[in-house]
Amino acid sequence: MTELPLHVHTFGPADGRPVLALHGVTGHGARYRVLTEELPGIRLHAVDLRGHGRSPWTPPWRIEDHVADVVGVLNALGLDRVPVVGHSFGGAIAVHLARSAPERVERLVLLDPALGLGTERMLEQAEAARADESYPDLAAARADRAQRWEGVPGDRVEAELAEHLVTDGDRLLYRYCQSAVVVAWSEMARPALTPPAGTRTLLLPATSADFVDPAWVEACRAELGDALTVTEVDAGHMLYLEKTAEVAALMRAFLTS
Repeated sequence: MTELPLHVHTFGPADGRPVLALHGVTGHGARYRVLTEELPGIRLHAVDLRGHGRSPWTPPWRIEDHVADVVGVLNALGLDRVPVVGHSFGGAIAVHLARSAPERVERLVLLDPALGLGTERMLEQAEAARADESYPDLAAARADRAQRWEGVPGDRVEAELAEHLVTDGDRLLYRYCQSAVVVAWSEMARPALTPPAGTRTLLLPATSADFVDPAWVEACRAELGDALTVTEVDAGHMLYLEKTAEVAALMRAFLTS
């Protein structure tokens, strides 16, 4: 097997149905572990995107570069055509993958995807990403994460701290490249594309977040017709960590239909 271009977290039985998963900005693939516990029979390959986690941090970091990395992962794993799950920025990458390499995407699951967002908002997010986000101790990191992830169970917060925090001198910080994150916010300001016609797509917008533009949803309906299923989830942006059983049940029904 070819060397993997990205670090991949693999969950589920060896003989399970392969599914590829893409995380959001500042995140990592291990977050998807909680979903696989609710999806028996699924072999989930969850990447750390370039600039995140244990994958290379070197540029370039544009959406096209992430798509090329993902195609490289599929090639290295010997996977021709698979369902692709994308959360937030990972949803934008998944849509671009489906448009540039439709033969590799069997269907899409988009978890509160982030694409086509306002330029002023993305400027604010990119500027905020340049600030120091280190912590003096674990308690400070825990308090900050719990505040950001309101509604996410405490054990999920603890798992995030254990997986994603690293020591930098006498401070703690998360395992991602700030420069890559700044570029990601810029990429989310690009005009929003829809999945290509004929792509079976499950779209799960989070009702307590504002990443999914209703006008984009209508554009998806016009492009996809009956191939699109939209189900709102009463949760914040981290919907699959907050409402894991509900999201997994929707995914399970879609993946097995």
